[in-house]
Amino acid sequence: MDTARKLTVSELTELIRRCLEGSFAQVLVEGELSNCRPSSTGHLYFSLKDAGAVISAVMFKNRLRSLGFEPKDGMLLRVRGSISVYNQRGTYQIICEDMERAGTGDILAMLEKRKRMLAAEGLFDEDRKKPLPRFPSVVGVVSSPTGAAVRDILNILKRRAPGVKVVILPAPVQGTEAAPIIARRIEQANQWRLADTLIVGRGGGSLEDLLPFSEEAVVRAIAASGIPVISAVGHEIDWAISDFAADLRAPTPSAAAELVSEGREETLALVRGLRDVMYRAVGARTERSRLLIKPFRIEEMEMRFRSILQPRLVRFDDAKEALLDNLADRVKDIRRRLELARLGLEAGSPLSVLERGFSVVMAEGKEGEAPRLIRRASDTRRGDRLIIRPMAGIITALTEDTKEN
Repeated sequence: MDTARKLTVSELTELIRRCLEGSFAQVLVEGELSNCRPSSTGHLYFSLKDAGAVISAVMFKNRLRSLGFEPKDGMLLRVRGSISVYNQRGTYQIICEDMERAGTGDILAMLEKRKRMLAAEGLFDEDRKKPLPRFPSVVGVVSSPTGAAVRDILNILKRRAPGVKVVILPAPVQGTEAAPIIARRIEQANQWRLADTLIVGRGGGSLEDLLPFSEEAVVRAIAASGIPVISAVGHEIDWAISDFAADLRAPTPSAAAELVSEGREETLALVRGLRDVMYRAVGARTERSRLLIKPFRIEEMEMRFRSILQPRLVRFDDAKEALLDNLADRVKDIRRRLELARLGLEAGSPLSVLERGFSVVMAEGKEGEAPRLIRRASDTRRGDRLIIRPMAGIITALTEDTKEN
């Protein structure tokens, strides 16, 4: 080996860059858009391909603003730009200045033709769609066992539905050998009834990467499946013909895992909600019952009895006092009246007159006659025998003389 002319990698790459960029300063290339990847910075990275080759390309965001359409995988494009070498990776690409549509790409045209043919057979009809089981106990996953899609599905089901069993049906998800194996896995799952629901899919990729899921064998296997099938191919913007034949299409494998666990989560949330409603209802009824029986507690009953009895006791006491007062007044009145009567009797009694020094004078009558009371001097005559009755004792006297006052 001649070491006198050795080159470093950087020197060789720089020579290639000068050669390519100097020779292809302006090119006009037509090809099918593939592996379209908009970046977070606003640039568009993609590939142009035909039946025999692929070349990478990029269009910066300042040029993208002037486009009148949205580039998508499968479009046939005509781009103008220059060849550039990226030294750090040792790759070359087209830096696109302009882009225009040149028609429909071969892959996209082929997929559209196949989709129309299968649709005409009724494989995509809505009446063929089967409802997903509300609570699947076993979920089958037809995908690459080492892919990110399977890991995402397992993580989500473990979190949202830990009681669900997952059966992995391994199959390659890209390349020419992928479609027959995917179709066979779907048939085996139905033959042995390995799952209640099947998830068929993979993570994102270019249009070519997703082609196995648009193969006729896979589409027919999905349409003929007695087990409900969820198609979960690529990201939300990606699509495959299997999406139309499946019973349900999920935008991503993660979304498919959420769909098969959705009924369980909703039911658990519903049960929790009903439990809370029941607790509140029972609590409200208990509180209402407590309020209803509160007046019948011993303390409350005693208080209520007192509230009923106390006014009556007060009225009884008032009545008793009023009766006693009335009786006292009546007794006092009777005593006063008795005293007045006594005084009246005493004032009218002869004895009271006699006590004041007066005497009763009577003259003896003739034999057999009762003594007569002497009221005036003219009632007696000289010589009449008089009987004088003072307060105490009796005095007899003879009338010597009478004189009228």
